[in-house]
Amino acid sequence: MGLLADGAMPLGEALTGGVSSDIWRIDLPAGMPGDVRWRSICVKRALAKLRVAADWQAPVDRNLYEARWMRRANAAVPGAAPALLGQDATSGALAMQFLAPADHPLWKTQLRDGQADPSFAAAVADRLVRIHAATAADPAIADEFPTDAIFHAIRLEPYLLATARVHADLALQLEALVATTQANKRALVHGDVSPKNILAGPVGPVFLDAECAWWGDPAFDLAFCLNHLLLKCLWTPSARDGFLACFDAMARTYRAGVTWESPAALEARVTHLLPGLLLARVDGKSPVEYITAEADKDRVRRVARALLIAPPTRLDPIRQAWTRELMP
Repeated sequence: MGLLADGAMPLGEALTGGVSSDIWRIDLPAGMPGDVRWRSICVKRALAKLRVAADWQAPVDRNLYEARWMRRANAAVPGAAPALLGQDATSGALAMQFLAPADHPLWKTQLRDGQADPSFAAAVADRLVRIHAATAADPAIADEFPTDAIFHAIRLEPYLLATARVHADLALQLEALVATTQANKRALVHGDVSPKNILAGPVGPVFLDAECAWWGDPAFDLAFCLNHLLLKCLWTPSARDGFLACFDAMARTYRAGVTWESPAALEARVTHLLPGLLLARVDGKSPVEYITAEADKDRVRRVARALLIAPPTRLDPIRQAWTRELMP
C-alpha cells in the first residue's frame, strides 16, 4: 500500500473483538531511520470463515466495498468514518486511520457500563440518515456496490433465514422480510450499525466495519441499531430507562431526516424488520454474547414472535411491548 518506507521495521499488535476479520494496530516509523516518532494505523483483512460457532462463510472481497463505503460516508459527512489510507485487493486488506480508545471510546462499552446518552444516540441517527440521504440522491453509486451476494451471505441468511429454520412456523414472515429488504434499493447501507462498530469521538460518532456495505434498503441500518438498544436492557437492566430514551431519540432523529421517500413508509419497513432481527440475536447464527439465561432468551422470543405475527407500522408499539416484557 506504500505506507512503509524501504527497510523500515513496523511494530504490530493484534486487536480483539472482531469475528469477521483479522485486525491489527500497526506502528510505522514516522520519519528517517533513527527517528523516535511513530505513526499508528489500523490494518484489517477479511476472513473467509467467521469466528462463530455456526458454519458461517462470507466472500473475502467485502473489504473492497468497505473501503468504498468509507469514502462515500466521509464525502457525505466528514469524519463519519476513519480516513482510508490504503487498500490491497490481492490480500483483501485495507489500512485506515487508527483512532485511540482514550478519545474514541467504544459505544458498546459505554452502554455496558450504563452510560445511556440520548443525545449521542441522536447524533448516531443524524449521521446515519445524512449518509443515506446523500447517497439516495446519487443513484449512480449503486454501480460501485454489486454486493447483493455478500449482503445475503453475511446478513440476510445468517440472521433472518437461519432464524426461519429454527422457527419454522414463522418462516413465511421471515422470508417475506428478506424479499422486502432486497426489493427496496434506495441508498448506500452500512449493514452493521451496531454499538460495537461505533466510536464516541470528540466531534461525533465514527462508524467502523462496513464489510456488509450494500446498495439497498436503509431501513435495515436503522432497525439493526435500534435492535441493539432494546437488547441492552437485558445486559444492563439498571440503565433500562436510559436505553429506551436512546431508542426514542434515535428513531425520532432519523425519521426527521428522511428525504428520499415517505418517512412513514420507511418506518413501516423498520417495524417489520425489527422483531425479525430481535429474534435472530438469540436464535440466528450470530446470537449476542451477553444474553445467556434461557429466561431472558424467552423474553426476546415472546415479544419478537408476537410482533412478527401481528406487525405494527410504527415503532411506538414495539417499544411498548418490550417495556411490558421487562416489567417485574
